[in-house]
Amino acid sequence: MAPDAKVRSGTVLLILIYLGFVSLGLPDGAFGVAWPAIYPELGLPVGTAGTLTLIGTGLTALSAFNSARIIARIGTGRLVAASCAITGSALLLLSLATGYPGLVGATVLLSLGAGAVDSGLNAFVARHYSGRHMNWLHACWGLGATCGPLLMGLALAGTAGWRGGYVALGSAQAVITVMLLLTLRLWSGVPERKSDSDPAGRQGSPPTKVAASPEGFLSAAIFALYVGVEATTGVWAATVLVVDRAIPKSVAGVCAACFFGSIMIGRVITGVVVDRKGNRAIVRWGVLLSLIGTVAFATASSLWLSAAALLLVGLGFSPVYPCLMHEVPRRFAAEAVQTVIGRQSGASSIGWAVFPAAAGLIAEWKVSAIPWLVVAGVLLLIVAIRELDRRT
Repeated sequence: MAPDAKVRSGTVLLILIYLGFVSLGLPDGAFGVAWPAIYPELGLPVGTAGTLTLIGTGLTALSAFNSARIIARIGTGRLVAASCAITGSALLLLSLATGYPGLVGATVLLSLGAGAVDSGLNAFVARHYSGRHMNWLHACWGLGATCGPLLMGLALAGTAGWRGGYVALGSAQAVITVMLLLTLRLWSGVPERKSDSDPAGRQGSPPTKVAASPEGFLSAAIFALYVGVEATTGVWAATVLVVDRAIPKSVAGVCAACFFGSIMIGRVITGVVVDRKGNRAIVRWGVLLSLIGTVAFATASSLWLSAAALLLVGLGFSPVYPCLMHEVPRRFAAEAVQTVIGRQSGASSIGWAVFPAAAGLIAEWKVSAIPWLVVAGVLLLIVAIRELDRRT
């Protein structure tokens, strides 16, 4: 393939990958909006949502952990297309559910597809595109996670209802699946980026660390920890504001939304500067900023200080996930990259499930202690990232 053709192919494929991550985020936020309409219609207990979330988290992690083996057999392009087809089918099946078995079946398919596509796309972008695009990729997930609830809300406000909302989401996935199938040949035409140097000026031989090394498991643990503290902040911030600081529920909800919005905006900004400053430097600045923000939120005595602190936390968190993932090819041998990123994605799902649940146990004792749990998590994250940087 001629150089100009390779550039065009890489650009077209990158747009599709962006769309893929938007579609990955769409159902994540929609379920919480749809659930108040789903459970009474199907005659289910309200707490069933927790069971479905637990099933989904476990299967997403399982799918991500095994993504390297699947990609080795069929390739990234086919895996992503198949995963999008599975998730689209799951969303359409969800719209037809008449009871608990239907919800479980749709959740199983949706989770298996989402875990594989998440890991596959992250690894492909880490190996073939710059840090700018990795950060913008995750900003696209944030866009999808923001648009999903809005689309479901419009469906609930109109005549379509939650079933119509899931038909719309599933149809969007189906369109992206067709586009991926028509462009399968492009995946093999994008050259891998060089990983033996970085913007900080480090030069050297290619990395040799294997996936089963202590550094590989430390990397996965860091992702579980990071996603855990991010999820805990997102899930419990509004409750802390309402219960501990007597802030109205509607205002607390806006503050929580601003936290997620600042993560998305931060990733757009990071994408502009990361190729000049380097992943490691951006991550160090980010976790330090998040430490300042989490301490400020834990000690804030007013609404405005609390809101400003959450914005700082979100901005600080924003580069951590994409930059650490994009740095994998500089830390590990080429043949280990997909396995390491698969484990990182799987560990992220575990962190998302475990840490907010642990915070819930603490909330039974004292809600005001939750922000300090996040502070402790960020401190541990700083130490762990520093050790990983030293070792690799």
